[in-house]
Amino acid sequence: MKTIGLLGGMSWESSIEYYRIINQVTRQRLGGLHSAQSVMVSVDFASIEALQNQSRWDEAAQLLISNARQIQAAGADFLLIATNTMHKIYPQLQVALDIPILHIADATAFKIQEAGLKRLGLLGTIYTMRQEFYIGRLQDRYGLEILVPGLADQEQVNRIIFEELVVGVIKDPSRQVYRDIIHNLIDLGAEGVILGCTEIPLIVNPDEFVVPVFDTTYIHAEMAVEIALGERRLDTSMIVD
Repeated sequence: MKTIGLLGGMSWESSIEYYRIINQVTRQRLGGLHSAQSVMVSVDFASIEALQNQSRWDEAAQLLISNARQIQAAGADFLLIATNTMHKIYPQLQVALDIPILHIADATAFKIQEAGLKRLGLLGTIYTMRQEFYIGRLQDRYGLEILVPGLADQEQVNRIIFEELVVGVIKDPSRQVYRDIIHNLIDLGAEGVILGCTEIPLIVNPDEFVVPVFDTTYIHAEMAVEIALGERRLDTSMIVD
């Protein structure tokens, strides 16, 4: 079994989910008392969020490179960045490490391709919904068409993430806001919806919708276990052994 590296704390609410899913999937695969071999460094999200808000991405990258090198030094065979938004600094992080990083958008795109879908709605932080680092990867590498909510709805999605979900607050009115926005994306032709923020699965129930909902937290964590157990190779095409 390979050792999974987790760069967490962004937020720790979703990092808990990563740890839970990784170990549950390992036990399902291996049975008995098995759990995953893993190493986590959990960062102080307040400092990361401040750098995001001020568009100081290079400084954020340097901070996370230092943390990721701790994970590498502790014996991780590969790394997960346990957040969608901070994949913005994936290129700098990968260059700085000797171990590979499983990109969350690659893992998600593989599942979408398995489902045979092309036109997807996307919810996430305003950085993920508005910038090219995430949408561009899905479009350019995998030929997916990505729909995002209108600007006012983007602000609502982002506000709920940062004011509620990352501090563990779940409100029914906010749950309804997400439902309405997802239904709007489906009405616009989305064949499926990507929950492109690792906290959003805390508030969205995929079973409520008539199209597939792709939980990036679960997909990322499950694929990490498949790689750790040798069921899948870590490369850009996610080739199954």
